[in-house]
Order: sequence, then structure tokens, then C-alpha cells
Amino acid sequence: MPARKSIPAELPSPEIIDVAALRQACRSGETDLVVVLGPTASGKTRYAVELARELAPAEIISADSRQVYRGMDIGTGKDLGEYGEVPRHLIDILPAGAQYNVYEFQKDFMRAYADIRGRGATPILCGGTGMYISAVTSGYDFVNRTAHSSARTPAVREGLPSRPFFIGTLVSREVRNARIDRRLDARLQEGMVDEIRGLLDGGVPAETLISYGLEYKFVTLHLTGQLSYDEMRQKLAVAIHQFAKRQMTWFRGMERSGVRIHWTEVR
Repeated sequence: MPARKSIPAELPSPEIIDVAALRQACRSGETDLVVVLGPTASGKTRYAVELARELAPAEIISADSRQVYRGMDIGTGKDLGEYGEVPRHLIDILPAGAQYNVYEFQKDFMRAYADIRGRGATPILCGGTGMYISAVTSGYDFVNRTAHSSARTPAVREGLPSRPFFIGTLVSREVRNARIDRRLDARLQEGMVDEIRGLLDGGVPAETLISYGLEYKFVTLHLTGQLSYDEMRQKLAVAIHQFAKRQMTWFRGMERSGVRIHWTEVR
């Protein structure tokens, strides 16, 4: 009997975001956090920066588990030039080689969130690390999920937003995968291999870089002689495609749990 082909899940229907209404909701307190989420290569950062300018004063809090590290710029796609004059938080807060987790992210988020709100600005959480986003927007039981404990310990709600507005950046799978491939080749040309070689030469253990996954995993395997350049490029592209698919699976799971995500198409 032939194997059954898996049928890709349908993409959500796109919406046009009413920015004027969102601005009013933020100012009235009806919305206390704007969240811009989406899979890799879907245009999240660019959209969040444009939105921040329209909601000004507004500041962006990164929800990316690897952009917290200094010196990991090309591989994580920080694209710091895109932010312009828009303030950003939780980027470059730790040295490469350090360890960071969802507990620490929640605490760091709460500090940045309180600071932004205290100055009368709108906080925009932008990123693709679904666990981080859930940990600060829905009281997500990350203790149970990450430690595989049978006990259910809810996240601390005090100091966290309670009325978030979620926007998802939507692109088709074909466009997303083509962007991933183009971006990967561009990063390789920009010196991603040299960036990671510099981290190794600077004393960051290969095992630590491999634990960061994706670009850092496969380029390190190449630099330590375990993969040829062509093998690294091919395996890394496949891994990023799979990662983007898992991100969308997480976000659709958020919707099934009751989170309303307003998906919008971006340029």
C-alpha cells in the first residue's frame, strides 16, 4: 500500500490591520501589549518597526531566543539597521556562550515592559520564539513543558500584560522557503562562517554553539570538519525550512488554545 502524502494545513486568512483603532486601544488601555509574531523570513522585524512608528511613542521588545547574545549578529539575523530610531530591548544583553532560558526571559521582559509602560510608550513584542511569547502573554505552563514535570506550575501573572493584541505576519510556504534560501545565501556571503569561526577562536565551546541550533549548529559542524561546505549549506537550508514549519505549528496551536491572532500579509 503506497504511503499517504501529508497534506499541508491551510494558511490562515489575512486581515487588514486597523492601525488607528489599535492606536486608540493602546492609549485607552484596552490593549496593553502589541505582539508581532510569525515564522522566520516572514518580515516580522520590518513590520514591527513600521508599526512602532505609526503607534509612536512605541518600543520593541525582542522575543528571539538567540538575539540576546552579543557577537551573534549575522547568524541570528539581527538586522539592527532596520530599527532606525525605534528603541529596542533584549537584544545583545549577554555574551556569546552564555545560557539563557524562558524563566530569565520572562523576568527580563517584565522589567523592559514596566519601563516602557512607565514612560507612556506602547510596548511591541516581536519575534518567533513561541515559548517566550506564550510565557509572557498567556500564563503558559512552561515549567511543565520544559522540565517534563507532572506538576502544573502556572507562570506568575503579576507584572505581565493581560490584554495583548496579536498580529501574525503571513507569507505563503513557497515565498517563505524562497526567502529562507535567499537569506541564507546572503548571510553566507556576508561572512556568517567567519563570524562563527571568530566565536570558536574567542573561546566559545563548539558544543555550546551547536546547542544554539540552526546556523550555529551546522556551521560549527562544518568548521570542526564534520560537514563539507556544501553539506552544511544543504542541511542548514532544510533545517531552517523545518524550523519555520514548527513555528507555524506553534502559532496555530496558540489559536486552538483560544488566542486570537490577526494575520496580515506583509511586503
